Amino acid sequence: MRLVSWNVNGLRACVGKGFEESFKTLDADFFCLQETKMQEGQLELAFPGYHSYWNYADKKGYSGTAIYTKHQPLSVSYGIGIDEHDHEGRVITLEMEDFYLVTCYTPNSQDGLKRLDYRMKWEDDFRAYLMKLDEKKPVIICGDLNVAHEEIDLKNPKTNRRNAGFTDEEREKMTTLLGKGFTDSFRKKYPKQVTYSWWSYRFHAREKNAGWRIDYFLYSNRMEERIKDAKIHTEIMGSDHCPVELEIS
Repeated sequence: MRLVSWNVNGLRACVGKGFEESFKTLDADFFCLQETKMQEGQLELAFPGYHSYWNYADKKGYSGTAIYTKHQPLSVSYGIGIDEHDHEGRVITLEMEDFYLVTCYTPNSQDGLKRLDYRMKWEDDFRAYLMKLDEKKPVIICGDLNVAHEEIDLKNPKTNRRNAGFTDEEREKMTTLLGKGFTDSFRKKYPKQVTYSWWSYRFHAREKNAGWRIDYFLYSNRMEERIKDAKIHTEIMGSDHCPVELEIS
């Protein structure tokens, strides 16, 4: 079973850059999107054999998530049940027979770390949400989690030390989450491999491969035996992020 996650940085723009072809090539059982930047009715994009679920931000052209799935979920929920967090379309949860799938677009701490305090609150509340799900059945979490966890996860760790996505505070929250019974699939499979999932549009960053790994599949530790592989599809263009993949039995 193949799961794919991709921050498309505006789905309508990505459709103009080969999204449908990439979607068909990847042929995922679950295809999760972040930063769709859409409102309902702005794009008709259906794929034969897939159900789709959408969570739109109140603010137009901002944030937003979606999941296409070949498998009918038992239930679907949107957000994490806290009003402060649930107006930006950041989370969709599918309840499947033997696991939960959560796609997430984590808030960016922004330039000057203007939103870092909010981000810290989000991290604690989102982790509590995941822990509650994990009490019932294992959880797979995917998406743009907006943090490069270790120095290996970005090209220039020293010069980015106090920048959004690589602050000690954000990295510590990821460490805390993993310590609560979750595993970073790519890093578990490839402990020493340097592969990025996001590159700035500035300074020819993608050509120079000056990137960050901020897109993840995490899973409940007790799913370990089912994890077959984790991939980062650096060859796929169309966004400033590339798709990441998890293969499970």
